[in-house]
Amino acid sequence: MSHPALIVIDIQNDYFPTGAYPLHDTEAVLARSVEAIHRAQAQGVPVVLVQHVARGPSPFFNGGTEGVQIHPALRAAAPDAPVVVKGHADSFLNTTLQDTLAALGADTLWLAGMMTHNCVTHTALSPQAQGYAVRVLEDLCTTVDPMIHAIALSALRDRVEVVRSATQGLA
Repeated sequence: MSHPALIVIDIQNDYFPTGAYPLHDTEAVLARSVEAIHRAQAQGVPVVLVQHVARGPSPFFNGGTEGVQIHPALRAAAPDAPVVVKGHADSFLNTTLQDTLAALGADTLWLAGMMTHNCVTHTALSPQAQGYAVRVLEDLCTTVDPMIHAIALSALRDRVEVVRSATQGLA
């Protein structure tokens, strides 16, 4: 029997229409992510939120700004979820993610988040992710445009499981 954890990467204010670097279809991805969090919680699956904070001056995700904050709808859906702060695309690199997952007893990662071609991909392919069954939930991810999203997912399919819909993947 697997012990999954839902990892939600970088759903932060700067990626939304009023933020510093708006991505494609963020409101719909946010709504589906909130629904997925509720489904995971109903199944007893832990949720981990990942927050990117720039390591120096950056066009977005600068510490102390409104844009760096995890979207309030996500925080409301998972108020007690641990938050892993990162400064790299890979959510494992120099973070507490590995320890957090170990404490939760997770052996399977359900990945969701922003940007598909960068942080989601780097986390899915991280050397530290190799000890887990990794499943990327396609409809819970987005990036700058639909084409780059599709290209990133196509490349991931050779290495990890990509599930079209979170309603199918959260089982």
